[in-house]
Amino acid sequence: MKRQNSFKMEHLWDLPGGTVVKNPPAGVPCRRWGWMAISFGFHHGLSTLLAPKAERAPRWLPACRQKTSISFLSRPDLPNLAYKRLKGKSPGIIFIPGYINMNGTKALAIEEFCKSLGHTYIRFDYSGVGNSDGNLEECTVGKWRKDVLSIIDNLGEGPQILVGSSLGGWLTLHAAIARPQKVVALVGIDTAVDGLVTQFNQLPVEAKKEIEMKGVWSMPSKYSEEGVYHIQYSVIKEAEHHRLLHSPIPVNCPIRLLHGMKDDIVPWRTSMQVADRVVSTDVDVILRKKEKADIQLLVDLIDKLSTVVN
Repeated sequence: MKRQNSFKMEHLWDLPGGTVVKNPPAGVPCRRWGWMAISFGFHHGLSTLLAPKAERAPRWLPACRQKTSISFLSRPDLPNLAYKRLKGKSPGIIFIPGYINMNGTKALAIEEFCKSLGHTYIRFDYSGVGNSDGNLEECTVGKWRKDVLSIIDNLGEGPQILVGSSLGGWLTLHAAIARPQKVVALVGIDTAVDGLVTQFNQLPVEAKKEIEMKGVWSMPSKYSEEGVYHIQYSVIKEAEHHRLLHSPIPVNCPIRLLHGMKDDIVPWRTSMQVADRVVSTDVDVILRKKEKADIQLLVDLIDKLSTVVN
């Protein structure tokens, strides 16, 4: 029998030699490999740096990756979106990225996981990002929300599990609200719901008035060569129309929220707020005592959800 009111909070610990996960997906043993992806949000800039890094790969990850060709979703009056798709069984998995292109660590690892179990999988670039058309400087939360819905409507066949990281976690909730018949489960990684708006609203009144007058928020950041990132005030105001935490969130599907407690960009309490606001009773919050999400744990969550909703 399916457990009701399954909201819970778990503290998971790193153990010597790697993380212990129950019932990992079966697969092929592989050698060590990996990529480190550093994604920068509005407060870190809209750019991505990929650099090689040795790390322990999940047990099911093949040593040599198969290449997936890039396709483009043509949209009248909207930028064409670059995407990669694997065909397979239902439910399908769609990765919704943060402020990053579709080639980040999580996107690639989930793709290999879907290959190993034969699931349909889609990853894509937002408009203005990576190989997609569009001007990044003109992008907003609302425009990227439309990108996500375009991918679901035009490419997603049958029920879909959405996996969202950072900004992507915010947009997965919007997608679940807009397409409740198609979105059957959500996985959020360091979910940054209302993040840009919340950070702006925490500024002193005088600072907010100055930003409104100048039309630009020069936010100090250790990640910028200049020491600051410049955010258009119009982007902040547009994002206010997409806030979710101020009222109940009408999402009823199973939700799994994974968050690093040492994340200095998106506070882990944001995931707790999401869990409190959604109307779904099948919500798990998993907190890790480190900054970054564990890939093996992430795919284990997806695997379990795929059996529940299928």
